[in-house]
Amino acid sequence: MNFSHAALSVAFALTSLTASAADAPAPKQGDWIAKDFKFHTGQVMPELRLHYTTIGEPTGQPVLVLHGSGGDASRMLTAEFAGQLFGPGQPLDAAKYYIIIPDGLGHGKSSKPSDGMKTAFPRYNYEDMVDAHYRLVKDGLGVKHLRLVIGNSMGGMHAWIWASRYPQFMDAVVPMASQPTEMAARNWMLRRMMIETIRNDPDYKDGNYTAPPRMMKYAVNAYQIATGGGTLAYQMQAPTAAAADRMLDERLAAAVTADANDFIYQWEASHDYNPAPRLDKIEATLLAINAADDERNPPETGVTDAALKRVKNGRLFLIPASTETRGHLTTGNAAFWKQQLQELLQTAPQKTM
Repeated sequence: MNFSHAALSVAFALTSLTASAADAPAPKQGDWIAKDFKFHTGQVMPELRLHYTTIGEPTGQPVLVLHGSGGDASRMLTAEFAGQLFGPGQPLDAAKYYIIIPDGLGHGKSSKPSDGMKTAFPRYNYEDMVDAHYRLVKDGLGVKHLRLVIGNSMGGMHAWIWASRYPQFMDAVVPMASQPTEMAARNWMLRRMMIETIRNDPDYKDGNYTAPPRMMKYAVNAYQIATGGGTLAYQMQAPTAAAADRMLDERLAAAVTADANDFIYQWEASHDYNPAPRLDKIEATLLAINAADDERNPPETGVTDAALKRVKNGRLFLIPASTETRGHLTTGNAAFWKQQLQELLQTAPQKTM
């Protein structure tokens, strides 16, 4: 996710979809309240609001699309994603599929700390987020079975949890830009550094700030540059010190619009992510999609290859690195993998529920 351009992404998301898939049905938005939602900590929220976007009609085959950290449904309505997938004849043609794109717990227009509770908001993790979406899909929207669960980055990690926690609820699952292993190594160390930098900024005031903490934009940009964008792409875009300075100056000049408490909660939620113990429970046909230059999920560690040996019907599609790829951000462009998705949907067995 590009934090510096978050506001622009949201502002133009719907128009991007319209321009790229003019014949696709217009997105519809809604809210559903999960009553007495219990978090993994034991805390209970009497009313948890879950916001969602749908494309297509409920009579279509249900598909769940999951966004990344700090994002919301609008991030999945871009020309690079929705414009490649949801139009007539495309892999997730909205005339055939009922596309459900929820805002994650703590994100977008779903319940979150900045609604008023600040740091009194219950601490949530990825399993809480998945459970909330399960209730939304099953109880709120009345969907008994999903044809597909597909997610990117955090959404990819959620897809791994979905497949192992609710193994009979979907036919196929596509986790992207993610690994089915414990959050660890450089990925977590840099996440924690970003979180701690914000939390230890005097402007943060234990979550009771009146203006965004000044160090937040530096923490966010440091993490973003270190873990997304692609080595070859950065070399091409900033081959000199002057070009690199211009790129960094542009990033630092852009306002970080995220609320600091929301942001800390969103990234801290990944700390105990670890679907590995339940991988052998996965029943859906699984296609993992990663990029060879993904800075957060480097394929050379071999951890994804090893984990996939425990998935009965799982395989990996690895997008080769090039000047066209963008590291961890690569899978946000469906042009790199939509053919593989199409083939998966044509061959994955379909259960009747």
